[in-house]
Amino acid sequence: MSAPLELYAGMRVLVVDDNDGNVAFVRQLLEQQGLTRIRTETDSREVGRHLVEHRPDLVLLDLQMPHVDGFEVLAQIRRFAAGSYLPVLVLTADHTTASRNRALAEGAQDLLSKPLDVVEATLRIANLLQTRQLYATLHRERGATETGPDRSVDDRAKILERVRNVLQETAIMPVFQPVVDLSTLEPVGHEGLSRFADTSRGGPDRWFADAFGVGLGVEMEWMAAKAMLDYFDVAAPGAFLAINMSPATIMHLGENHLCSTDLWHRLVIEITEHVPVEDYRALRRALDEMREHGTRLAADDFGSGYAGLRQLIGLQPDIIKLDMSLVAGVDQNHGQHALISALVTFAHDIGATVVAEGIEQTGELQVLQQLGVDYGQGYLLGRPAAIPLRVTV
Repeated sequence: MSAPLELYAGMRVLVVDDNDGNVAFVRQLLEQQGLTRIRTETDSREVGRHLVEHRPDLVLLDLQMPHVDGFEVLAQIRRFAAGSYLPVLVLTADHTTASRNRALAEGAQDLLSKPLDVVEATLRIANLLQTRQLYATLHRERGATETGPDRSVDDRAKILERVRNVLQETAIMPVFQPVVDLSTLEPVGHEGLSRFADTSRGGPDRWFADAFGVGLGVEMEWMAAKAMLDYFDVAAPGAFLAINMSPATIMHLGENHLCSTDLWHRLVIEITEHVPVEDYRALRRALDEMREHGTRLAADDFGSGYAGLRQLIGLQPDIIKLDMSLVAGVDQNHGQHALISALVTFAHDIGATVVAEGIEQTGELQVLQQLGVDYGQGYLLGRPAAIPLRVTV
């Protein structure tokens, strides 16, 4: 007779508890139920290292620990997961409602009371591993569709070398595309974009995809963002700068210093959901302090197939950007016209600003103006340039 968790034997589990006896008991339970890839830790200060080295599919976590308590570990796991689904099952003897609610608010998916009931623990663990497995499968399928089959080890090594060279040489050139108020046709800010000297493998999207593929995506996005900050020296005091960031980079904003707090009100952080994001609450929380000081959050590529209503509800953005696939030919397509009209109404009802991307034809511009779209960008309104024009706002 097979063990109940044998189906998930290839999945990795991290057990964190300061009590040696508890760790031994949980390990034995997991092994008896069919799991084999188990790592344990009694010093909560070491969790970060295990996350990077072991890359667990499930974390079993005690709350009451010295040095770093379980709530702080939950926050660390949330930052590491960067909005993806990494389940945490809390094992605790603290049965208070306050402790339970705080653990769930910090990102735990489920809780079990000590002493553990073997049957209940097995069922809860199976449910979390099954969900994690489904998430990983969907993620792999989407990645295969977008980037092709898995790369060989040699190809990965070459990509890693190229990405490291870019990072070592700071070889990212920022350019800036104007964002225009469609009621006045005056620029109100710019979107910062990245350009690379080597285009043999494709454009910026390919470079960033390669960087994330070899584990250096956050570093490359951070370098690109820092390179754009000279914008504030040449743009008018009221002009905003929009910077694209992945969920993983956003989750590290609180730990890094992007720019001085007196510039936060001029920043727009654009998030493009090219991979599934399960924890929108964590992403919002990572930006809470900056948003309190005026930083705006933009949901990018709405209508491209990556982002949709789920993203709008989950992120609660200040700006909704219409993908060029919705904008192109809107003057010729009644369906696009109706969708944009409805979205403008929705956005304004929740206090959000609408930005249309990829405006290239006069007819498109006229329809977008009639529909009440707030801002726009595209080749008709201005191409990306190395030094932005000084805007008046």
